[in-house]
Amino acid sequence: MNSFSEVFEEVQKYCVDVENIGSTTMKTWIGSLQPVELTGNNAVFNVQTEFQKKIIEKHYSNLLSKAFKEVLGFEVNFIINAKNGHDVTSDENETTEIKNFELVKSYEFAEYDYTFDTFIEGRSNEFALAACKAVAKNCSSGKYLTDYNPLFIYGPSGLGKTHLITAIANEVRKNKPSSNVVYITSETFGNELINAINTKVISDFHDKYRNADILLIDDIQFFAHKERMQEEFFNTFYKLHSEGKQIVITSDKPPRELVTLEERLRTRFEGGLLADISTPDFETRIAIIKRKAELLDLNIPGEVAEFMANRLKSNIRQLEGAVKKLKALKHLAGSSPSISMAQSVIRDILNDDQPAPITVDKIISEVATVYGVLPEDIRSNKRSAQISMARKVAIYVVRNITQMPLASIGKEFGGRDHSTVVYAIRNVEASIKKDININTLVSDIIKNIKDKGRL
Repeated sequence: MNSFSEVFEEVQKYCVDVENIGSTTMKTWIGSLQPVELTGNNAVFNVQTEFQKKIIEKHYSNLLSKAFKEVLGFEVNFIINAKNGHDVTSDENETTEIKNFELVKSYEFAEYDYTFDTFIEGRSNEFALAACKAVAKNCSSGKYLTDYNPLFIYGPSGLGKTHLITAIANEVRKNKPSSNVVYITSETFGNELINAINTKVISDFHDKYRNADILLIDDIQFFAHKERMQEEFFNTFYKLHSEGKQIVITSDKPPRELVTLEERLRTRFEGGLLADISTPDFETRIAIIKRKAELLDLNIPGEVAEFMANRLKSNIRQLEGAVKKLKALKHLAGSSPSISMAQSVIRDILNDDQPAPITVDKIISEVATVYGVLPEDIRSNKRSAQISMARKVAIYVVRNITQMPLASIGKEFGGRDHSTVVYAIRNVEASIKKDININTLVSDIIKNIKDKGRL
């Protein structure tokens, strides 16, 4: 290795690949080390703050010592200099830094390997899972099933296709280490092809892919409009398939809808087994939330988990991201996960195609404006006729729009009990039936709120 920076890159790679250090920890702490020089046995680094220096020295020095010894073959002494070492950090800032560190540490081992054991099965994916397990089992025993070749898994992004295809690779490597398993994304396949053409080592490229015992390629749709890549993949596919070697492919669409791919590729994909993955059902979404919460040592109340599962329906990564954000809010706020926290988390996660959910705060604000009172009045114990009616209408609208549990609604309105919430809802329902003006008013409030941001 030509430089200390290159040495440190290998050290970081060891931390990730061998010690399974998470990406958050790498970026926040180990990645904050700026290599300066390696003189004899002394490894000198810079960091930005004294706090970073303390954390790294206290929590990661043993890990780094081990990694450097594996990479260099000898032990090193760490010298870490804080660029702002003489600055005095306020107690408030240091407390925040410590909280952030504790949060990052809690994420460190909250990831999971892509295996069949960690895949959550549901009606939306059970056929695809069964097909992948069958392929992995037979490839592990050296058998290749014609009916399962190629195995083509398709479905929208974020539903577990990459998890399944990686699980096949991991299972075969574990049970039959001698197998030549090649797992690749279509993007990497294309980049390697371009590099092989530019460097005139196309034979090495062919050797890598055309001698595989099992070839797994993720996101085949990215071959669209790339004729040379399609040509290379077709030739690779033809050779492996004719030799009875297993091929597994994922895509966001079934073969017939990949109209920008060559017809000869689409027909060969359709000649194997097609397995789709669809949007997970409610029970599966709940299971995913609970699994991620367990990994993060986070206790999510059942009503909060159900609230999240009812609003994040189309993407597993969104569900897992929501649990992680909920963990952060709980940690920094020092209070248990609540519906309000979940609403805030979901609002941050949903993209432009999925409008942010309507929160209790938005509903109360809208009702307060209509009735000419303050939002805090609605949550208070004030009993004037105007405020009391606004409060009952707000409770009714919250229930109508969010379908939140009655007990949760009571908490949002100053800790009112279940019976008070029931009374308010029934009172408004009765008023709507007998008073056309109230009926119109409440209907307009609901319409305006939904127009501003639908669930």
